Amino acid sequence: MPGTRKLGRPTAHRQAMLKGMVTYLLENGSIETTLTRAKEVRSLTEKMITLGKKNTLAAKRAAMSFITKEDVVKKLFDTIAPEYADRNGGYTRMYKLGPRRGDGAEMALIKLVADEKAAKEETKKESKKAAKAETAKVEEKAEEAKVEEVVAETTEEPKAE
Repeated sequence: MPGTRKLGRPTAHRQAMLKGMVTYLLENGSIETTLTRAKEVRSLTEKMITLGKKNTLAAKRAAMSFITKEDVVKKLFDTIAPEYADRNGGYTRMYKLGPRRGDGAEMALIKLVADEKAAKEETKKESKKAAKAETAKVEEKAEEAKVEEVVAETTEEPKAE
């Protein structure tokens, strides 16, 4: 059941920490934290995105009471929630990263799913741009070689026999 982990903190501290982490995740798209915190943040983030999908005044007020920055709430209702309009849950994805070096706590990376799609599209675009730039360089070098050949042929003086 979500919201039952105490995370070794007093209630007020735990709630403030989770509000901050949810705000940061919605603002930046990903966050690296311990596995248990990530599980809590995941459930709360998904609830906030579901509120964003409703797009009512009451939903905005409920989001404002939980998310600590107004611009993040605006981003949630304007850009993040519409991306998930046709999706029923599963807005975040968690990756286990292994133990932390200092204390051995299990670490996890939590990301918004839409950001992964955008990142994949960006890498595809970048690879296409790189391929186009590479072919342009090769073509340019070939043209330079042709020009050099023509110049060499025209500047050669005929040999006297």
